Amino acid sequence: MSATDDLLDNNAAYAASFNRAGTPTPPARGVAVVACMDARLHVSAILGLEVGDAHIIRNAGGVITDDVIRSLVISQRLLGTDEIILIHHTECGMLTFTDDAVKAQIKAETGIRPAFALEAFPDAEDDIRQSIARLKASPFLPHRDHIRGFVYDVGTGVLHEVDADRELTGATSGLIESTAH
Repeated sequence: MSATDDLLDNNAAYAASFNRAGTPTPPARGVAVVACMDARLHVSAILGLEVGDAHIIRNAGGVITDDVIRSLVISQRLLGTDEIILIHHTECGMLTFTDDAVKAQIKAETGIRPAFALEAFPDAEDDIRQSIARLKASPFLPHRDHIRGFVYDVGTGVLHEVDADRELTGATSGLIESTAH
């Protein structure tokens, strides 16, 4: 039996007691969360969210890409969210490589260099600041006044708020000795 088969069994048990059929489509708390896809982050549990409370958008690193902005545009313009929470975390894999190194490896294996950005970053707090700046600069998002960013500590479960007004450190290496604090 595969992992997917096990998960389908879990879904059957979930569906047997499902009682959320009337949940409205717009998020009840009016918030969208952008977070890393890391399996150690259970975003709903971290924030105490229930089904229907928020939009949760995830990708590698929780970085702000064009596709994340596309999702936030739909979240805000069509479904009424007006706050954005960003969550990065300690011990993130995105801290351990550079885009160029991975793209070179892929090109060596396939003969094709990926055109897309991997968006690796050397400092989680700096990337939160850059992400907030990207969102605030987007003319497509009508609600840019309530954006806050956090680094989740995978060792303690605590969210640490990032001071968005602090200047970026300018770190350039994708390989770092320690993680955000």
